[in-house]
Amino acid sequence: MSDRQKILVADDAKDIRELLQIMLEDAGFDVVLANDGVEAVEKFDDSIHLVILDIMMPRCSGYDACTQIRSKADVPVLFLTAKSAESDLVEGFEAGGDDYLVKPFSCTELLLRVKALLKRPHMGRETIEMGKTNQIVIQDIILDTDLQQVIRDGKEISLTEIEYRILLLLASNRNRIFTAREIYEGVWDEVYMPNSTNTVMVHIRNIRKKLGDTGPNAKYLHNIWGRGYRVV
Repeated sequence: MSDRQKILVADDAKDIRELLQIMLEDAGFDVVLANDGVEAVEKFDDSIHLVILDIMMPRCSGYDACTQIRSKADVPVLFLTAKSAESDLVEGFEAGGDDYLVKPFSCTELLLRVKALLKRPHMGRETIEMGKTNQIVIQDIILDTDLQQVIRDGKEISLTEIEYRILLLLASNRNRIFTAREIYEGVWDEVYMPNSTNTVMVHIRNIRKKLGDTGPNAKYLHNIWGRGYRVV
């Protein structure tokens, strides 16, 4: 049995599927190919270590395929897209995606993203110790670092893995201002790139929306203009 990590690649363009297969196999990965989102969901199982999804696919989009795969397992998901508008990024991250690449992309950049996602610990695979209680309290919100949950009034606020990690980073360092670069490199554990700031901004916006913190006077997560973000 092969001990190589296995990657599921779904794209309705045959030339891109074949290119990705060659690139990934040359880099030492096993590759499973899917022609569209439906086939990606069908072929996904617990032997898959990472999923690469094109967004615009027939029958089932990459967004929908990601949502269905995420309901089965906590596996890293990388989106490939011809779109770069913020609204498209928001939809991708809300569907459970971890990262995205805009087409056309270089082989080097793709492999860097893949290796970084595979190296990153995922929720449920580690416990972050934060003192005796393993809880961080921000006003009426509790971050339970054992369960890796955010709770308010006894109810869980559903955050994606990346959203949780951003909030945990800021909440663990109260009043410290983190730049977008520091957040990206600390949470994604990747080299900061020109589009990374936009990625961080989209996730911060999603966190605020889920916390009900979208008004002009932020309650939990503050944007310090020109400097970065902090939790007070």
